[in-house]
Amino acid sequence: MSPPVLWLIAGVLLCVMEMILPTAFVEFTMGISAILVAFLALFIPSVGLQVVIWMVLSILLTLLTRRFMPKHRPRLIEDSREAETLTAIAPGQTGRVLYEGNSWQARCDDQDMAIAPHEKVYVVGRRGTTLIVVPERLLPP
Repeated sequence: MSPPVLWLIAGVLLCVMEMILPTAFVEFTMGISAILVAFLALFIPSVGLQVVIWMVLSILLTLLTRRFMPKHRPRLIEDSREAETLTAIAPGQTGRVLYEGNSWQARCDDQDMAIAPHEKVYVVGRRGTTLIVVPERLLPP
């Protein structure tokens, strides 16, 4: 078989593998890179150069797709507990929550999000005497 056909087969297999074994689009970007190299292989006869191009394209596409992935997704830790905001929590600021019968200083896990007063939240961490909270509306059902 010719190198372009082998690159095409490898690219399709990598893309299909991404659907079966998700790897945060790494296999997919490698597959797309292999498909692109299959077309370039028609003009570039050196297999060594084709492999280098494939590696460079794979790395570049993987880095580009990382820009579109969410940076942080709130997750409940095993001992997460419910709380209720007493005051509004402005983006990047602290507010107050009622947690285990006491008023605590709290900050939202997402620095760009505001939380309204009297909203149900979950405590997902603690930094000193400040609780880190996530609004209930952001958590999966």
